[in-house]
Amino acid sequence: MNGDKPHQNANDYNQKSHQNAQHFTVNYLHKPTGSSVPKDAPKPAFLKKHWAGLTIVVSACCLTAGFVYFMLTKIHFSAPPQATPLPTKKVTPQKFYSKVSHLEVPSEADSTKAVTAIMIENSPDARPQSGLKDAEIVFESVAEGGITRFLTIFQVNKPQLIGPVRSVREYYIDWLTPFEPSVAHVGGSATALKTIRNGQYRDIDQMFNGNFYWRSTDRYAPHNVYTSFEKLDALNKQRGYLTSNIESFARQIPKPKKDQPVTATNINFTISSALYNSGYVYNPTTNLYARHQAGKPHLDREKGQITANAVIAIETNMSRVPQDGYRERVDSIGEGKAYVFQNGQVTEGTWKKPSAQKQIRFYDANHQEIAINAGQVWITAIPKSSGKVTWK
Repeated sequence: MNGDKPHQNANDYNQKSHQNAQHFTVNYLHKPTGSSVPKDAPKPAFLKKHWAGLTIVVSACCLTAGFVYFMLTKIHFSAPPQATPLPTKKVTPQKFYSKVSHLEVPSEADSTKAVTAIMIENSPDARPQSGLKDAEIVFESVAEGGITRFLTIFQVNKPQLIGPVRSVREYYIDWLTPFEPSVAHVGGSATALKTIRNGQYRDIDQMFNGNFYWRSTDRYAPHNVYTSFEKLDALNKQRGYLTSNIESFARQIPKPKKDQPVTATNINFTISSALYNSGYVYNPTTNLYARHQAGKPHLDREKGQITANAVIAIETNMSRVPQDGYRERVDSIGEGKAYVFQNGQVTEGTWKKPSAQKQIRFYDANHQEIAINAGQVWITAIPKSSGKVTWK
């Protein structure tokens, strides 16, 4: 009997729960149609407890929705501003310069193109010469018997008529060596030929390359050997002389100041005799030096008046030595007095060349290297004992 009591209690509890559920359904879910809930009808416990809070929340939501609608209908929305592009950095194109003339060239490869050195005669029978106006550097010195001769250096300029071509001397080889050029000449002194044929130089002597030179018919030998860069470039290419390892002296792009005083407009070099003494007249408008020789304008046969961007005189010891008769010996290695003329002014200083392989350089009184104007440069060796440099 006692074992049946729990079961009976459970039945009583389930019966009461069912009666309560029926009462809730009748009162709240199955109201007669059209009838209203009495005001005093009991509310569910949750609603009764939170009615005031729910009323506030609903009211706030309605107000918020109304405000948002109002703003959406009144405010004009514009497209977002376009982002301002960042300014692009201007890239300055790289510039390249010839290592001979310091004039601008199209590419780095052009700055190391093969250099060619050509010996050009200066006796009266050889004047006017061809190709001198296009030379980028010219060394002028006595060759024999007071007669001067020109060592011309070319890299960018390619004249198609050059000459008369003549023989080479030892000191010219000293000056040309730092440019690593091929060397166009017609023979030379015994010591010069021994040096240039030692296998360390690019020797393109006319004696062994006759097809790349010719003799003109309007002049007589030995003043009539000519060549061109059409022929010399072909010979250089055939030999594999396509680039040169160049050591140059300091160069600069000329920037003369408007208020800079002009102190040297007429320059004269005493070298040997009146036939070979040279001089220059400075033009401040062009910043160029018009070359004169034997008291007359020095002309290129094809291109007229020869002009230089800078002019340099170097004092050297000169003497005659018994060689192939008698030859001039010029001390091209060492140092001595130098006069640098550019931008209408003169700087007195010193030239130095430690060896044949090292480039000649020029220094002012404070031992600072002088940068030489870009363009054509004439360098004249003046006998220390008998030469003279004057200007006004």
